[in-house]
Amino acid sequence: MSEFIPPAKPIIGDEEREAVDRVLRSGMVAQGPEVAAFETEFAEHFVPGRPAVAVNSGTAGLHLGLLAAGVGPGDEVIVPSFTFAATGNSVALTGGTPVFVDIEPETFTLDPEAVAAAITPKTKGILPVHLYGHPARMRELEKLAAERGVALYEDAAQAHGASLDGRPVGSFGDFAMFSLYPTKNMTSGEGGMVTTATAELARRVKLLRNQGMERQYENEIIGFNARMTDIHAAIGRVQLTKVDAWTKTRQSNAAFLDAHLRGVVVPPVAVGAVHVYHQYTVRVPEDRDGFVAALKTEHNVGAGVYYPIPNHRLPSLAPYAPGLDLPETERAAREVVSLPVHPSLSQDDLDRIVSAVNAVAGAGA
Repeated sequence: MSEFIPPAKPIIGDEEREAVDRVLRSGMVAQGPEVAAFETEFAEHFVPGRPAVAVNSGTAGLHLGLLAAGVGPGDEVIVPSFTFAATGNSVALTGGTPVFVDIEPETFTLDPEAVAAAITPKTKGILPVHLYGHPARMRELEKLAAERGVALYEDAAQAHGASLDGRPVGSFGDFAMFSLYPTKNMTSGEGGMVTTATAELARRVKLLRNQGMERQYENEIIGFNARMTDIHAAIGRVQLTKVDAWTKTRQSNAAFLDAHLRGVVVPPVAVGAVHVYHQYTVRVPEDRDGFVAALKTEHNVGAGVYYPIPNHRLPSLAPYAPGLDLPETERAAREVVSLPVHPSLSQDDLDRIVSAVNAVAGAGA
């Protein structure tokens, strides 16, 4: 059988290794000049005009961003249930309440009508996720937030370089979080980046990540140790020089699958949206799990299911959503399959993926 094609794959080259060695030789491995340079370069690259703050994980970025924005006990933040649990977890970690609402089926992102219906006097903000690298419906959500007097935040963990109507994700909300986990479109090994609408909000995130102090031993607020190391920042700086080319390859690979797959529902792209395909996610309406198993056992092609259990049904988050009915979320959780489109794929790999999907989908017809 041919070599296994993984659903996702980190890409680390000699340049990243050399950057790590440079930091190790310098003796400055904690938060230092590499982190500061990475913050400046990241902001200029993805969200020009907004400051960026590096942290040690995407989850930390969401948590500290929400705290810096003033979310706390008694506050509600509207979030999707169809996403990774870190989004809801981060709200809960502030002492606030995650309010789960349904998604719209085309982009798998928050349904603005469902959001509007969920706003209460306790609503502090709306936290959409740009899932799989496709921007959420930010035109409608931005307008809704302004009309109802609530804040807008962004979980851009999977959406480096995505945009809507020419505006980059990360430029809509009071803050946005980008994840730098190994399988994201770019990585720092582990980490996250918070971009903010104001310098004051960025300063609060910086205080929160560093034990509440800007100057050593002058602690202003209660804070955390959520610092990024210079080792991780050095990796991220190299990856910044490569991510645009990788994104083009992801988009090209996705276009090839769009044109050749049969028997599955390929992912639509909204008018005005630029999709960066952190995941290329199709729908398999019948026997999704059997489809995924057959791809691997019969064709050695990997596929991921993101996410099989909606947040509002997880034991950790279900107490926030008793008796909640989210039909589009439940349908997506039954049907979604993410196929490989990562930049390390060859044309032979893409041909194999198409052949495998069409064979398995045809066999199930």
